[in-house]
Amino acid sequence: MQCHQDEDALIPRPRGALPKACAAALAAITIGGIVILSPERLFGWVAMVILILTLGPLLHGLCLLAEEMLHHSNTRYQGRGLLSHVLPACGLGGKTLLAAGLAGLLLYLTGPPLPHKEQCWKLLFLASVLYALFKGLGVLGPSEVEVSDICEGRKMNVAHGLAWSFYLGYLRLVLPHLENSIAKFRSTHQASRPLWGRGSRKLIILIPLNASISHKLEDEDDNIRFYDNLPNNEIDRAGVRGRVYKHSVYRVLDEHERGYECVVEYATPLLTLYSMSQESSAGFGEPERRQQVLLFYRTLQDILEHSLECRNRYKLILLSDDHENDPHFLSKTILRHLKQQEKEEYCLTPPPHQEMAHPLMSSSSATPSAPPIINEWPEPMSREPTLMFSMDKPQPLKEPVENTDHYQGTT
Repeated sequence: MQCHQDEDALIPRPRGALPKACAAALAAITIGGIVILSPERLFGWVAMVILILTLGPLLHGLCLLAEEMLHHSNTRYQGRGLLSHVLPACGLGGKTLLAAGLAGLLLYLTGPPLPHKEQCWKLLFLASVLYALFKGLGVLGPSEVEVSDICEGRKMNVAHGLAWSFYLGYLRLVLPHLENSIAKFRSTHQASRPLWGRGSRKLIILIPLNASISHKLEDEDDNIRFYDNLPNNEIDRAGVRGRVYKHSVYRVLDEHERGYECVVEYATPLLTLYSMSQESSAGFGEPERRQQVLLFYRTLQDILEHSLECRNRYKLILLSDDHENDPHFLSKTILRHLKQQEKEEYCLTPPPHQEMAHPLMSSSSATPSAPPIINEWPEPMSREPTLMFSMDKPQPLKEPVENTDHYQGTT
């Protein structure tokens, strides 16, 4: 449980609607105060402000439209329609135009809030033009929080692409064959059969926060030793016949030198994140890399939780980067997850050997010399049970047939 609490403290949650609620509360308080203090020409002022706030983005959208039409209409839009693609992309959508039109109509009906109409027009156009200018210069650009929220909401982060690539290009292909590969491995390695627990029959995927990955686990922890590779899986992929996918089996030792065998590997997309942070042209520093690792973990976890092909065949482990003083941190972390998984699955399954009376045998008919019937429970299921439907039509029930001949013969 402590491990889950630590992960929840590290992994960023999706942003909520609190900024919208705060903005709505501020608007309500401001409008309420104006109504109480000076209610005269309130609707005129509201219409004037809305018109300024909508005309400014419209003027900025016209500036963007000039750039798109002159230089990018063919390369970015492939000659698609102006109204259907280019205008909405520049912020000249129907919502903004509708808001500006309604605000103009309301201002026309209520009249200008200032004594002179010329002052209203000066304020309207000056504020709108200056908004477009400051927006174009980046003074009123979106904040980092807004950019992050947009990228996360539209799945535009580097981490989202890497997580989906890791799932579609690797995990969804190999995890359905993992059980068979482990079974073949255990049949050819009889000496290692006692070292395989229930928790070690999954692919353990390590995700370090610093994205620093060693190509050999034994180089990071001498309590982890390479044992052998699982049988290769050959899959035809992207024109390559029989592309080979393999997993490595490691023996992890505890403090009493007891060995536990499991299939462990790092998430290879983290190599890309680490390499990007080392390239100045990528514009990807260490803080951004850490944030992307956390988003990668959260995205991959969400993807795998909804994947039927990968269910109960994996274990994601997020590794913190504050363990420099512990040379056996990696082995301890792996063993903790293995033992935790062993306890969870053991609690969900009945004892393997339990003496039970036969359900059709009553206590009165049982003989003392009859041996007890032992019900051996199977191993825990590696996936959830599935429903099976029969497409045959239901058959009618047979009516009881009276056998008169048999009755007369007995009498």
